[in-house]
Amino acid sequence: MPQQPLLSVQNLWVTYPHSESSQQPNAIEDVSFQLTAGEKIGFVGESGCGKSTLGKAIMRLLPEGSQIKGKILFEGKSVPDLDPEALRRFRGEVVGLIFQDPMTRLDPLMTIGNHCLETLQAHEQNLTKQQAKRRALDTLAAVKIPEERWNQYPHEFSGGMRQRVAIALALLLDPKLIIADEPTTSLDVRVSAEILKELTRLCAERQMGLLLISHDLATIGTYCDRIVVMNKGHKEEEGTVEQIFGNPQAAYTKTLLKSALHIQSEREVVSPAGLSLAKQQKPILTIERLQKYYTIETSFLQRLFTKAKTETIKAVDNIQLELYEGEIFGLVGESGCGKSTLSRTILQLIPATGGTVTFCGEELTGLSPKAIRTKRREMQMIFQDPSASLNPMMTIGDSIADALNIHEINATPRETKSQVLAMLERVGLTPALEYFDRYPNQLSGGQQQRVGIARALITKPKLVICDEPVSMLDATIQSEVLDLMLELKREDNLTYLFITHDLWLAKFLCDRIAVMNQGKIVEMGETQQIFSNPQQAYTQELLAAAPLLATR
Repeated sequence: MPQQPLLSVQNLWVTYPHSESSQQPNAIEDVSFQLTAGEKIGFVGESGCGKSTLGKAIMRLLPEGSQIKGKILFEGKSVPDLDPEALRRFRGEVVGLIFQDPMTRLDPLMTIGNHCLETLQAHEQNLTKQQAKRRALDTLAAVKIPEERWNQYPHEFSGGMRQRVAIALALLLDPKLIIADEPTTSLDVRVSAEILKELTRLCAERQMGLLLISHDLATIGTYCDRIVVMNKGHKEEEGTVEQIFGNPQAAYTKTLLKSALHIQSEREVVSPAGLSLAKQQKPILTIERLQKYYTIETSFLQRLFTKAKTETIKAVDNIQLELYEGEIFGLVGESGCGKSTLSRTILQLIPATGGTVTFCGEELTGLSPKAIRTKRREMQMIFQDPSASLNPMMTIGDSIADALNIHEINATPRETKSQVLAMLERVGLTPALEYFDRYPNQLSGGQQQRVGIARALITKPKLVICDEPVSMLDATIQSEVLDLMLELKREDNLTYLFITHDLWLAKFLCDRIAVMNQGKIVEMGETQQIFSNPQQAYTQELLAAAPLLATR
């Protein structure tokens, strides 16, 4: 007899509550698929195509007023018909959900340990506190979170570390199915590979299903058995990894694959001779012996009873590097290695513990706040999380115009609006007038990130520090935005400091690369040299872990 599906979705339609700004009345239109125990299925498609909506519909987490038609069956039982108590058990004990943004899952007022204990106590009251803590510590260890971080809070973790906590919380109750919505977007390649290998191992050992939602085709191809391609709420096509990658049928699938392969292609970068010529000029940015140390103070009782000592964390430890005008310099390494701290220290958003930062011949660490603010017109930053950097009370047009107003660029509101509309067009938010009056919560994550890029580039800076600027974008939009950034670089002779955990992205974009580990630069060189002949074991491990998209 054929095996009963673990999950069966039949002719599913989802319609969100009516909104005047909604361009698409149905978020999901007539989607069907099945998932058996132990199987791994990947959902790919552009931002707003319905991937995340599908996961929320299965968990019954859609906004109030949403309409659902069709069937969602788990082990033959209708999920929409579950009573409140059965639904509570279903969420967590039966199906675990890993969100894209870990801060939507974590309470800023609770320690990481208490997050774990609360989850276990809500579902398994028979466990003693000691048993619950032991299971929680074992699960945290599986995602590489050490025991000493048990009493820390979410804000004390990097973005990647917070995502590891969210994954651990989903695994705590040994569910039968994991719905993972971009679970490793903010993680570096090595940790991403470790976690996805752990998830797929658990699928095999426990016959647990995995529904993996991702815009990363290489990741989907590496860890999934089958792929469903989504576009504007529709299922474009479904097949095995070999079928989709080797012989795609839908034009949209072919476009996705072409865009992903474009990023993995060889780009003409600055030649060694070109770099040597550039180095005859003065660097645009010079960093010498830069340090940023954090001190973790212990309480009087801790010192009295445990003899605990004050701990110093060297987030940035004696960094030395130079950036030259017009080059793209890549900074890669694991989450928590100090990449983002280094970028914020360069911009003087956080004070350095020691060392100097010289930009265009002027040393920044001793400047007054007013002088630094003036200097930042020429030094802009594209942040990793656009939703956290956009004011939810400001329209998109006002958010971008705010950068012009702060630096007193353009004399009239008409000129300001004209520049903002032009930039919206350039980053692909069209029609620009429509997006000008929207608010951040009316945009997808990918659209929000394009707004962040537009806001950083609107002042025409000399140096742009890009902190994972396309990590939340699907392959087609990634390709478009990266090509745009290259075009802007050529037109305005921009210099980019590009921070990323995606090594193939760094290879595509960067002229030189520095590899960071535990606050230090462990290897630095021209991109081709780093990829073809890495000298350090750490660099070799990163390259070995990076998923590569392969088509036949």
